[in-house]
Amino acid sequence: MAARTMFGYSALMCGRYILAQQAKFERALQLGRVHWEFSARYNVAPSQSVPVVRAADGIHEGVMMRWGLIPFFAHGVPPKYSTINATIEKLTSGPAWRGPWKRGQRCIQLASGFYEWHLESTGRKQPYFIHLADEPLFGFASIWDRSVSADGAVIESCAIITLPANELLRKIHNAGAHPGRMPAILAPDQFSGWLDGSPQQAHALLGAYPAPRMGAQPVNLRVNSPRNDDPSLIEPLTG
Repeated sequence: MAARTMFGYSALMCGRYILAQQAKFERALQLGRVHWEFSARYNVAPSQSVPVVRAADGIHEGVMMRWGLIPFFAHGVPPKYSTINATIEKLTSGPAWRGPWKRGQRCIQLASGFYEWHLESTGRKQPYFIHLADEPLFGFASIWDRSVSADGAVIESCAIITLPANELLRKIHNAGAHPGRMPAILAPDQFSGWLDGSPQQAHALLGAYPAPRMGAQPVNLRVNSPRNDDPSLIEPLTG
């Protein structure tokens, strides 16, 4: 736990995640261009501005985007349906996803952990903090789009790709509209392949992260409210 606390977290799965400090990411990523500013976060929620990495003009750049993709054809108006997650099964066919995928608009939402909820026999939804045992920093494989509103404002936004869960997440993520799924996780050595590879090469990286290389622990119900955002959210429950 000490290592994770040292990096300063921000969290997710399908709906909520954590972010490490900006300086830590920048040292690890060696970006060619940076257009972002953010602090460590412990409860990142949909519609918020989040740091992402994308390829542009032959280099990798860090930018801020809205989490919750607004398709180019929506003219800057967020859809009434949720667009925080893009399912792998509909990447090439879903109205909101097929354009960004075809145009190669792949990006990485940076993270250092995420939350998922387990429906207990009592009916209570218990949040779990999920992290990687072998990587303090990682990324969610994501796609992005650019939409222009009627007044000319440009909005760039993103969505995390989800896929069938590994055995660990299948046991935990048993609630909600789409149980049994997990985000597509990229280790740092996969970042370039996702951003710079061909569509076929990038798609081949979309697999369930190995369960033995992940950890999970129940955490306080305070994480249920995005208004709560402090280091205590990722501390394991005791007693």
